[in-house]
Formats: sequence, C-alpha cells, structure tokens
Amino acid sequence: MKFYFIDTNIILDLLADRKPFSKNAEHLFVLAEEKKIRLYCSIISFNNIYYILKKELGHKKTIPILNLLKQQVHIIDFDKNILLKAMDSDFQDFEDAIQHFSALTNQNIECIVTRNEKDYKHSNLLILTPDLALYRLLSE
Repeated sequence: MKFYFIDTNIILDLLADRKPFSKNAEHLFVLAEEKKIRLYCSIISFNNIYYILKKELGHKKTIPILNLLKQQVHIIDFDKNILLKAMDSDFQDFEDAIQHFSALTNQNIECIVTRNEKDYKHSNLLILTPDLALYRLLSE
C-alpha cells in the first residue's frame, strides 16, 4: 500500500467540486476507499477547509462534510515541533511548511500530492501533482 500526504488544495478540489481538478481528487479518494492507498493530511487542513466551505455552505452544512472527511483520511496532529520547524524553514508559504513538516512525521509517507509544486521546492519528500500521483499508482 502507498502512503500519500494530500495538500489542502486537493481536498478542497474534491469537496468544493472545483473543475477540472475535482476529477483527479475524486480518483485519489476512490483509490483510498479501495484500500490501494492511504491518504494523510494535517489537522490544520480541517480549519482551512472549514473556513472556505463555511462561506458558501454555512456552519451546519460544513461540519457534516468534515465528519465524512475525517473518516477518509488519516489525520496528522499539529504540535510545537512542527511549528518550530516550519518557522525556521525556507518555505515561502507558512501553511505549506506546516504541511511539509506534518508529512515528515510519518516515515511511511512517500510523497505530498499538491497542485502547488513550486511551494514545495524546499521539500525533502517527493512532490507529485494529482495527475502524476495517479499515473504512478495506476502504472504499477
């Protein structure tokens, strides 16, 4: 089984049905449902997703969506060590630094799946777009 960390933008692509990106995001989640991959995300993704979805859907519709999401991904907790590493890093985007160092806490995670490859140029992990992640998964 492959272990992939998914950036918040991929989750939002799925949940907000952001075309044309939602198709690949959905495919990744289907593969996770089929137990072909295990998806991880940072706990901070939940507050970011809540903030964005709440604007359109409101609180009462957003919370059930987050409840479904928590069943589909493995959540990596945020702690002081991740914060300090993110603050001391060369990442230009602080949230991406937190995502990166969250992913590094699990040695099984092989890559970060994101549409913002350039934001992860300082990453120690393999960075894949959803297209490349799916290609690798389906060609094995």
